[in-house]
Amino acid sequence: MHPMIMFSSINKWYGEYQALTNITAEVKRGEVVVLCGPSGSGKSTLIRTVNRLEDIQKGQILFDGQDVNGTDANLNRLRSRVGFVFQSFNLFPHLSVLDNIILTPTKVRGLKASAAKAQALQLLDRVGLAHKANAYPAQLSGGQQQRVAIARALAMEPPVMLFDEPTSALDPEMVGEVLSVMKGLAKEGMTMMCVTHEMNFAREVADTIWFMDAGQILEKTAPEQFFSQPSHPRAQRFIADLRAH
Repeated sequence: MHPMIMFSSINKWYGEYQALTNITAEVKRGEVVVLCGPSGSGKSTLIRTVNRLEDIQKGQILFDGQDVNGTDANLNRLRSRVGFVFQSFNLFPHLSVLDNIILTPTKVRGLKASAAKAQALQLLDRVGLAHKANAYPAQLSGGQQQRVAIARALAMEPPVMLFDEPTSALDPEMVGEVLSVMKGLAKEGMTMMCVTHEMNFAREVADTIWFMDAGQILEKTAPEQFFSQPSHPRAQRFIADLRAH
């Protein structure tokens, strides 16, 4: 059984600046990987290479055995199989919550409107927002908008969900409601890669922590190991700083 996502010797530059350096790692089916590390360490860039929001210059990424950057990579098909939740919610302001969710399944998956609607209502229920189906994004709190964004990503029934700092734009009291939806997904066995500064979430939910700095993965380990005795000096400093706060 091949890994769900495989990075082999990934290198990426922005001009002279090398954003990712020789990254080799894999995400197994059903695994929850949390990427952590200081700002600017390449975490967001790395997860954005999985669905080619960022292109790489060297190396190979396999998604479910397919070369993401191969000439035969069908970008739309790839993106429909990778659920992506951004820091900003990216909902369409002129569409109701329900219409935001059914848009892609009807357009891309060719789902009938009635089936898409039934599925959307089920997903809204799952993220605790069934009562907001007819509301518009502007009428929702940030935490509610982000939960709609998660439901929208799930509507494509992707085998993998990527989260790029999904709570960093939220007020502190809304963070918990989004993290609890993510915890639920992890419990159901969803394969997930999450970039987050929420260390309690990382400790509770991650199967593996990837600690990044300066475009490299310096440590890949289980949360208990990472939080109690990380082996890399840079990770030790990161944990010491966390404790100091």
